[in-house]
Amino acid sequence: MRRADKAVRIQEILRQLYPQTPIPLDHTDPYTLLCAVMLSAQTTDKKVNEVTPTLFARASTPAAMAVLEVEEIRTIIRQIGLAPRKARSLKGLSQMLLDLHDGEVPADFEALEALPGVGHKTASVVMAQAFGVPAFPVDTHIHRLADRWGLSDGKNVVKTERDLKRVFPREHWNDLHLQIIFFGREYCPALYHDLTECPICSWAATKKRIREEAARGGRRRS
Repeated sequence: MRRADKAVRIQEILRQLYPQTPIPLDHTDPYTLLCAVMLSAQTTDKKVNEVTPTLFARASTPAAMAVLEVEEIRTIIRQIGLAPRKARSLKGLSQMLLDLHDGEVPADFEALEALPGVGHKTASVVMAQAFGVPAFPVDTHIHRLADRWGLSDGKNVVKTERDLKRVFPREHWNDLHLQIIFFGREYCPALYHDLTECPICSWAATKKRIREEAARGGRRRS
């Protein structure tokens, strides 16, 4: 099956399963979303949502965050992976927003990626979810599933993003980004996954890929 044909069928399945795409990270505005997304790197959304109420009660604006000591921020977010580095980034990006953007989160990829701790994926999430700009942030779920489904070759996330943008309509990128994440968490885990029982892998993955995944799963259990 051609990639374009797969994409059409995949999109329809995802639309039926997830007609609504709520943003997983709790936030109230572009700034708190930016902070939450940055904190979510190598950490679950659930853990971030457990930590951010205390953080945002202390500092929910760039001005309030910038005056906090790094150690105070680190203490609040200590349960999150890479807490020391992320604490420095939170203070640094907040100060930069004040210095360069009048305390506002810029709706611009280049400006966002210039902020401490903000890479392309984080910038893409903010652009999509805070400002409604079509983007296709690629996390580990999306990277894995695009490879399993034969929509990309899994070489790197940059190529995966480019391949997905090529096969899916631009106006649906923001919904699909979340729908694929939801699907990966609920139906398509990384380990011990029977592709033959999956609503999408069962027909989108090649027979060779199904055999390879089955063999790896068997070895992990042994």
